[in-house]
Amino acid sequence: MEIILKQDIANLGHKDDVLTVKNGYARNYLIPKGFAINATKINLKVHEENLRQRAHKEEQLKETALEMADKMKDITITIGAKTSTKGKIFGSVNTIQIAEELNKNGFEIDRKNITIKDDLVKEIGSYTATVRLHREVNIDIPFEIVSV
Repeated sequence: MEIILKQDIANLGHKDDVLTVKNGYARNYLIPKGFAINATKINLKVHEENLRQRAHKEEQLKETALEMADKMKDITITIGAKTSTKGKIFGSVNTIQIAEELNKNGFEIDRKNITIKDDLVKEIGSYTATVRLHREVNIDIPFEIVSV
């Protein structure tokens, strides 16, 4: 039986894949749980149209992300933190502080889209964070930790 997956399923396929599976697996598990739909001619036409529209929207989102990345390439962030006399930070600097600084500079970035290359930032110095603007667009932002 041919089906169209509505979401990613481990060891089977990704969302929007058209697959052939055994009849019982499709009728008794995938379709009743809402993981897939039957791949009839009508459903396949609707699926192709949805993919075409989604590809157009994805292209627009990618162009917007590339424009934002171009604006962000020259930015450097300075974050102030309380430190000991030896330069150790009380606590640590995480993605929340980086997201707040980016928001102050006019870039609305969710903290979940920011990763710090060094796991824990616990000392004064210069570091790099990676900001994911789109699935295919990432930009490295340098930031510096200074003592307050």
